[in-house]
Amino acid sequence: MKKYEIAVLDDYQNVALESVDWSVLRDRAHIAVFQNHLADPDAVIERLLPFDVVCVMRERTPLPRNVIERLPNLKLIASTGTVNASIDVAAASDHGIAVVHTGYRSEPTIEFTWALILASTRHIVTESNSVRSGGWQQTVGADLRGKTLGVLGLGNVGSQVARIGTAFGMKLIAWSQNMTPETSKVAGAILVSKDQLFEQADVLTIHLVLSSRTRGLVGAAEFEKMKPTAWLINASRGPIVDEQALINVLKNKKIAGAAIDVFNTEPLPPSHPFRTLDNVLATPHIGYVSQGLYKTFYEDTVSNIRKWLDTH
Repeated sequence: MKKYEIAVLDDYQNVALESVDWSVLRDRAHIAVFQNHLADPDAVIERLLPFDVVCVMRERTPLPRNVIERLPNLKLIASTGTVNASIDVAAASDHGIAVVHTGYRSEPTIEFTWALILASTRHIVTESNSVRSGGWQQTVGADLRGKTLGVLGLGNVGSQVARIGTAFGMKLIAWSQNMTPETSKVAGAILVSKDQLFEQADVLTIHLVLSSRTRGLVGAAEFEKMKPTAWLINASRGPIVDEQALINVLKNKKIAGAAIDVFNTEPLPPSHPFRTLDNVLATPHIGYVSQGLYKTFYEDTVSNIRKWLDTH
């Protein structure tokens, strides 16, 4: 019986094989796990040439047409999440490659968004580093009660982030391109214009799907409207924000700061300003990275591969 070759990509924390039981596949396949990320398409192709099945974690390694068409052995792409815009599904179909997906839950990102809000407004990293280096109090944190939480997008994540804001006694306002007063009311928020959202928010948090309509939606004009005491939170997608415009306002202290979990280029380049600006809290796209969601991702991936193997 032929043994298939399975590649598990971008397992940064080296936890894929520990998260769930992969043993049901071992009689039919060899499993290779890669921790290090490759950005160069030629390097990706060289790595993946021997493999029949490639497991991708969200959008960490894109699989566009120019990569897919150079992988003659590839028969199955097993992606985590319900959709993956970084996979050219049409190209896969053209080459007879199946694409399968897994379940997903929004709770880890909702919880993490509030971790970013609280850690940034109360300067948790600065104060923790001070204690570690032998110092003591360095900053004065901002109160949330009575302040305005601006939510850009009230979908599955944004609506729940907004609801949690009420527990802190915050005023909730929201806007997106298709939002109605009824939609915002269900989440306990007031629908305002885009300009008003940026003008009034003390904390502005982004919860939109990246698309041609949302790419670059937040730029210099929007930052110009923000209060100098306001914080920007982005645990959605990096390209929704004009990165250079954000760097400029942060360097010039035009807003209080930003907490960012997502970037134009991931992993973030070593010399990127977000790594050193003192008014940035940057995390390595871990909004969805939790034990429970990884378990869902990898259990469903193993199940998807097993079902595929049973038909081959």
